[in-house]
Amino acid sequence: MSTLNPPEKKPVALIAGPTASGKSQLAVELAQRLARAGRRGVIVNADSQQVYRDLTILSARPTVGEMGGIEHRLFGTWDGAEACSATDWAAAAKDVIAEIHGAGDVPILCGGTGLYLRTLLDGIAPVPEIDPEIREAVRALQQADARTALESEDPGAAARLAPADTTRTTRALEVVRSSGRTLAEWQAQKTGGIAGEIALHPLILLPDRDWLNARCDLRFERMLDAGAIDEVEALLARDLDPDLPVMRAIGVREIAWMLQGELSRAQAIAAGQTATRQYAKRQYTWFRNQPPDEWPRADNKTIVECDYFVSLFHDNG
Repeated sequence: MSTLNPPEKKPVALIAGPTASGKSQLAVELAQRLARAGRRGVIVNADSQQVYRDLTILSARPTVGEMGGIEHRLFGTWDGAEACSATDWAAAAKDVIAEIHGAGDVPILCGGTGLYLRTLLDGIAPVPEIDPEIREAVRALQQADARTALESEDPGAAARLAPADTTRTTRALEVVRSSGRTLAEWQAQKTGGIAGEIALHPLILLPDRDWLNARCDLRFERMLDAGAIDEVEALLARDLDPDLPVMRAIGVREIAWMLQGELSRAQAIAAGQTATRQYAKRQYTWFRNQPPDEWPRADNKTIVECDYFVSLFHDNG
């Protein structure tokens, strides 16, 4: 992912980190402080679940009260029947950021989907469409067989990927078989990223793990009391493809199992809490290791946002 950029370019703030780490509140506080300094901040969603209008509660989308009078963009923009890929989101985010800059305002990217952010900043690899027959053949392989094939056909990918990583193993194998080039070779040719065109002001929130886990547990239980059950019932009534991202969002399956009598309410809560903590752990690991070392990492319980974004209050680029 890209490094920081010179201040003469138009600014983009970025607040990222695992779910329940306090990103949304901090983004609102930053925008409000910008307003007091005579600048306008607009929060731009970078969370792959908050893009769906069907997931108001389960995605923890900010309420009107939580928005604090700040404009929020790309929240609830996609219908659940349509999958929003990283490429789809990045294209929309580019347009929104350009619009915000055109008005002389500051975009504040806020979310926990690393792939979305990486695609926006660094661009996408021009991987050609996979031959359908090759895709079908690769996806029919057992993981052990796919892994063995990958070790032979793309040793570099095999060395990077965990043996049990089915999704990435399949992707790497189908790319090399279909295109004759490894995924790493394609990724070296990424295009379309905006990192070189902006002055990025990033902050990664990495709170204490116990504090974060407690927040995850409390959040999921409150979601059920706030209407998440009705939200899932409405989703199920649409009879959408179960492989769509909206149907695989955390909490949807657990609550569906409860509605179908397979889990009690207590069991559904426990399962949802576990899934949320596991997701937060994966995000935590990604944001700790993947962004550039020079991006600040902070425990949000002690942060004063001005310390990290002070230049935004004076830079009128």
